[in-house]
Amino acid sequence: MTERNREFDVVMWGATGFTGRLVAEYLLGRYGIGGELKWAMAGRDMRKLEEVRAGLGKYSDQIPLLTADSHDRPSLDSMVGRTAVVCSTVGPFARHGSDLVAACAAAGTDYCDITGEVQWIRKMIDAHEETARESGARIVHCCGFDSIPSDLGTLFAHREMERRQGGHCEQVKYRVRRMKGTFSGGTVASLLNALVEGRRDRAAKRTMGNPYGLNPVGDRKGPDGPDQTTVRWDEDVASWTAPFVMAIINTRIVRRTNALLDYAYGVDFRYEEAVMTGAGPAGWMRAASMTAALGGFMVAASIGPTRSLMNKLFLPQPGEGPDEDAREKGFFDILLVGKRGEDAVRVAVRGDRDPGYGATCRMLGESAVCLAMDALETPGGSWTPASAMGESLIRRLEKNAGMSFKVQ
Repeated sequence: MTERNREFDVVMWGATGFTGRLVAEYLLGRYGIGGELKWAMAGRDMRKLEEVRAGLGKYSDQIPLLTADSHDRPSLDSMVGRTAVVCSTVGPFARHGSDLVAACAAAGTDYCDITGEVQWIRKMIDAHEETARESGARIVHCCGFDSIPSDLGTLFAHREMERRQGGHCEQVKYRVRRMKGTFSGGTVASLLNALVEGRRDRAAKRTMGNPYGLNPVGDRKGPDGPDQTTVRWDEDVASWTAPFVMAIINTRIVRRTNALLDYAYGVDFRYEEAVMTGAGPAGWMRAASMTAALGGFMVAASIGPTRSLMNKLFLPQPGEGPDEDAREKGFFDILLVGKRGEDAVRVAVRGDRDPGYGATCRMLGESAVCLAMDALETPGGSWTPASAMGESLIRRLEKNAGMSFKVQ
């Protein structure tokens, strides 16, 4: 629990956006107003904030509202100085998030977000790590579907292997078994922006291409190579597998966690992600189709004219998303296989909401509350969900957010 004497425990930044409104709705439903958690909504436009607040239902008129501008540092300084934690949904973060992270690091205000932009996270670590350590601010990126199931699932598998076999997992395979839902417009915008930055900035391209690109300086080597890009058979799950689009961020977060935990998973720990498509010829065909579709998308998204055309015609836009019925019917079912020699542990991480919206808003909301309210021993600095909040966050997600972490 933070010891800072601030007016608010949590400020929800970006509440007028689609995902931000869902986070505010979740906080209101779970924690109410005037209770133990003191929280507020914030954005650039007071009129839009008032409209969102009016649509949240009973007692929502009591939610405090704050205004600031992503590119006006004094307004951000004023906002972050009033709260212990800022949770942000304003992306693409490389365009709109840098000044906010700088303000939080300087003010000693904890910060969490749902970015999946590897190149931007690297820049934020390099720019603000020392400041955050000195101020006590805990900066935690990737507190949504990317990368909480990966990061906390790996931690859970590691703890279970320790309990059973007395040692850590030497390898963890993350396999998407089933998933129903859509990626958010903000996620798509962040991905497209990352591709653009990778073409323009060699340093960004190197970071995205390095499996250990988010590790601390001096720790950017290990046994893992590039993420899966082809169809592969996986004997451990008896299934063909296809590349997983979010592996580019998730794998790097998990490896950074290992380094930040003083290599609790071992210096030779290996980690990978893929999508299961089933056995036999049908499974291979599904894997081949998914691989070709993802490859075609990445090529098209890397070319300016085709990227603009795709974005205009069929990609979801920031601020857009599925209705409540679709969010509630969504789900995800992830299998993690942890291996240590001949021993193995199989962990299922499941969520009962659409991963890109319904589940992500709960993950982010609980991450912010965990930073604000739980007795964490984490000092200031740039962290990952597992290294900053670990089992405290797992307990919160299982109790409040419709998620489960179970050994199979």
